[in-house]
Amino acid sequence: MPPIRFDGQLISIRLMVRRTEDTVWRGRMLFGAPDTEEERSTAEIFCATSEPDLWQSVRDLRDHHLRDLYRSLL
Repeated sequence: MPPIRFDGQLISIRLMVRRTEDTVWRGRMLFGAPDTEEERSTAEIFCATSEPDLWQSVRDLRDHHLRDLYRSLL
């Protein structure tokens, strides 16, 4: 995903996706550099019955939503 700008810095964004035993797709947002103390993660806030549906819900987010999610993790 493209990074967001927050307080003048670019923050990288990744999505961690998994498929549960009941075949539901779940995902969480990861903000910041991987495997560092600065990395922040949401709970599994994305849920869908198919992988394309999950990705569509992520694509529907706007920059201000992503900045608010990141701000909530600080």
